[in-house]
Amino acid sequence: MDFTFTEEQQAAVEAAKAAFSGVAPDGVPSPALTPGAVAEEFDRPLWAKLAGGDLLSLVLSPQYGGAGLDPIALCLVLRESAKVLARVPLLETSAVAMAVERYGSAELSEEILPRVGRGELVLTVGANGRTGHDPAELAVAARRDAELGGGDGDGWVLDGVQTGVPWAQSADRIAIPAHADDGRAVVAVVPRDRDGLTFAEQISTSGERFAEVSLDSVQIGSRELIDAEGAWEWLRQLLATGICALALGLGEAVLSMTSEYTGKREQFGFPVATFQAVAVQAADRYIDLRAMEATLWQAAWRLGPARGSAGVGGPLPVSGDVAVAKIWASEGVRRVVQTAQHLHGGFGADTDYPLHRYHAWAKQLELSLGPAAAHEEALGDLLAAHPLG
Repeated sequence: MDFTFTEEQQAAVEAAKAAFSGVAPDGVPSPALTPGAVAEEFDRPLWAKLAGGDLLSLVLSPQYGGAGLDPIALCLVLRESAKVLARVPLLETSAVAMAVERYGSAELSEEILPRVGRGELVLTVGANGRTGHDPAELAVAARRDAELGGGDGDGWVLDGVQTGVPWAQSADRIAIPAHADDGRAVVAVVPRDRDGLTFAEQISTSGERFAEVSLDSVQIGSRELIDAEGAWEWLRQLLATGICALALGLGEAVLSMTSEYTGKREQFGFPVATFQAVAVQAADRYIDLRAMEATLWQAAWRLGPARGSAGVGGPLPVSGDVAVAKIWASEGVRRVVQTAQHLHGGFGADTDYPLHRYHAWAKQLELSLGPAAAHEEALGDLLAAHPLG
């Protein structure tokens, strides 16, 4: 089998490397030393640089000024961003934009997608529900109200809560999953300044600004609501796959740091990297990363192109491949940073050294993905429902 990336995907990687080359992981205060958020908002200068390099329009179709690339290209760029702990809502903005183009109305796409590609509009998404443990779409109720259409013919009213929304205070629009009266999952793309929308400050494990977003009779027009079947499920799976890409990039950077450190650190006159116990642990983490990589590309490939078909077929629904990727990413990124801390000794906890920052970000990614046991259970249910062969 040929696993070579296309020329367009490889060009995206090169553009991403150039854009992230000047990013310093320690460009903001350490989350270990900061009682609140490490910064008021995300890295706006880097966001402008990404827009200038056409990386924000990468997954948009040419009619909206983009390159029309797929989730694999997005994951390749996310992988590079995580290596330097880039503080930008690249995953959230790109994923929501892809869902809008794929499932939303033409009016909504025309309104926001060109501005997203130019870096003028920032998107985020509430994917954690009320507690982070229950399905996100159950945390918000969406009901029709024909009197609130604002010229659209009909409107919707939203009530509920979404917790842990990344950079919600800085985003221009927030994608809110909700359930309609008939139980369908829908996605509302709500302007941040809409009446009835309030934010309670939250701080992520990595020290970034999150928010608990409350919706109290928030009114939206029908064009701001995506009610196509499968829209939220596809967006949710794309977000999870993107987090797996971030975990892979972070893990690769951490293993590289560990290799460099153990190659220089000497005991008994020899670099510790030459000791068998050290080499075996590093090799185990390398295997973790390769497994994370293989399962990531499988999930991203199954999600299909940015528009058009519903995805690539397989013996299981795409959620099965995403579950496998999440299992490896959740366990793998934790093992990589723990081994890195062990092999660095006390130096890994030094707040003047960047490893502790990567550890904090890895823990945030692990928490976002959820425990591997839950994904194993979901995979087991899928296998029971779809016997192979």
